[in-house]
Formats: sequence, C-alpha cells, structure tokens
Amino acid sequence: MPAPDQTKREITLRFLAEPGDVNFGGKVHGGAVMRWIDQAGYACAVSWSGHYCVTVYVGGIRFLRPILIGHLVEVTARLVHTGRTSMHITVAVRAGDPREGGLSDTTHCTMVFVAVSSTGAPALVHKWVPVTAEDVALEQSALKQMELRQAMEAALGA
Repeated sequence: MPAPDQTKREITLRFLAEPGDVNFGGKVHGGAVMRWIDQAGYACAVSWSGHYCVTVYVGGIRFLRPILIGHLVEVTARLVHTGRTSMHITVAVRAGDPREGGLSDTTHCTMVFVAVSSTGAPALVHKWVPVTAEDVALEQSALKQMELRQAMEAALGA
C-alpha cells in the first residue's frame, strides 16, 4: 500500500445546523455534535489508513458554546499521532451565523481509531511524522493524553 499523501491527514466538513438537530432548549443537541465529530474523525482515519476504521476512544470532549439552528458548522479532524494500527485525531468544531461571517470554537476532543483489515484484524497504518513545531506539539499532547489515559485505566483496574 503506498504511503498516504500528507494532505490526507486533515479533513473539514461544512454544513448548516438543521431544525432536526435541536434539543429541548432550542440549541443543537450534544448528541448531534458528537455524531458530526465521529463522522469527521472516521473520514480522516479512513483517508489516512486506506482501511475501514473503528472508534476505540473519544475523550476530553469539551462543549464551549451552543450551536444554533441555521449556523454554519465546520468540523475539522486532524491526524496528530500514529501507532502500529491506531491513529490519534483531534477534532475541532466551529460555528457561526453565516449572515454575520466568522466562526467561533464550540467543541473539541481527541479520538483514537484503529484500522481494520478485511478479515477484521487490526491493520497496520503508515507512520505520520510531525514536521512543523505545531505538529510536534500536537503529537506530544496526544502522547501525554495516552499516558494519562493508561494511568487512569491502571488505577481503576480497567
């Protein structure tokens, strides 16, 4: 399998928040936002790996501000670390009124996907190597989160 193009490490989905996405408080439902996050993360992981992928972890999800119906929503997923079969992806959600222009941060999180072969076994993924200082910082953050997650699982006996 040829190495993926470096531009395949990031994907952005854009769409309008629809009335069917509303919760009882009149804002976009958190579950709808989480579905968009999973879709963008999946598209990013599949583009990088060339395999079907499964979500194995979503953490640090932070809802910063509500999204309103009719807002333009932008969900950006970016690969920040690869393991043998896993990919760590950060996802940022931004939204705003398209009549006013400009988008504000609304939600962010980290996801881990595992590539899966046609037989259902974990599949090897191409290694991503950070180039810029920002890339190095993003990978270091992903590694620190993984370390903290493992320590927490060990402490809880998971």
